[in-house]
Amino acid sequence: MKGRVEIIIGAQWGDEGKGRVVDALGNRVEVFARYQGGANAGHTVIVEGEKYVFHLLPSGMLYPCKLCAIGNGVVVDPEQLLQELSTLQEQGKDRARLIISGSAHVVMPYHKILDKAEEQFRGKGKKIGTTGRGIGPCYVDKFNRCGIRIEDLLDADVLRDKLSFNLDAKNLLLTKVYGTEPVAFDEVYSKALAWGQSLAPYVADVSLALHEAITSGKGVLLEGAQGTLLDVDHGTYPFVTSSSPIAAGGCVGLGVGPSDVDRVIGVVKAYCTRVGEGPFTTEDLGNEGTRLRERGGEFGATTGRPRR
Repeated sequence: MKGRVEIIIGAQWGDEGKGRVVDALGNRVEVFARYQGGANAGHTVIVEGEKYVFHLLPSGMLYPCKLCAIGNGVVVDPEQLLQELSTLQEQGKDRARLIISGSAHVVMPYHKILDKAEEQFRGKGKKIGTTGRGIGPCYVDKFNRCGIRIEDLLDADVLRDKLSFNLDAKNLLLTKVYGTEPVAFDEVYSKALAWGQSLAPYVADVSLALHEAITSGKGVLLEGAQGTLLDVDHGTYPFVTSSSPIAAGGCVGLGVGPSDVDRVIGVVKAYCTRVGEGPFTTEDLGNEGTRLRERGGEFGATTGRPRR
């Protein structure tokens, strides 16, 4: 018997409350899978009266006997991920089993430096409004076919070769174009090796695990970050994210065939919000907008920025 596969998407600019919907549906699925984005967005989940904010971990981590997966479409910041895991472990709340795709790309320290330098370089009126978490530059490397993946952290020789190649190029860009200091190889290499050792127990073939779950009749919930209007192809370009938060992104970002998807649930709020730069024609800059922001707690889960 085939399991039921559902995708949760944000139908606006993100921050619609997808985490709450995932939480509400959590009791009737066995697998939670994150399919795109990075630590530039957060899901707020409240379980047993306690509030948790996840930036990379799937919302199902708080449920016992569940499988949680981070797919190949996610760009993983190891420091952020390990911090989230450590916090849950300290609270005794790491109840689910976590697996991470070896094909997921790694947000390296130079990606964050580049993110901030590029945003500064754009100047007034042309800034995207990024969080500075290195998400865009990491996706650039992915599609430029020079990115470092989770599986590369597990092989010291492969990591050395790939990191050396990347830093040769990135340091030229940082010093000659943006006028910043170069990134030291040894510091990043030792840090990345340590990440690999810590993440090794979680690395798995996520696509295979999901296929086995679906064919064995388990319920699977796919969740992303951001929303449709921030999709890199279908959103308010160029003021968008660097991935595809739409339903099709769930299939690509996890290796799930579209014929396996039974339902797509679009989440909306009664009013729109957006974080960062870009057109927002219904923006309320007056007292009513301020009241809605305060009553709705409309501040970014990751950055704390007031939502427009």
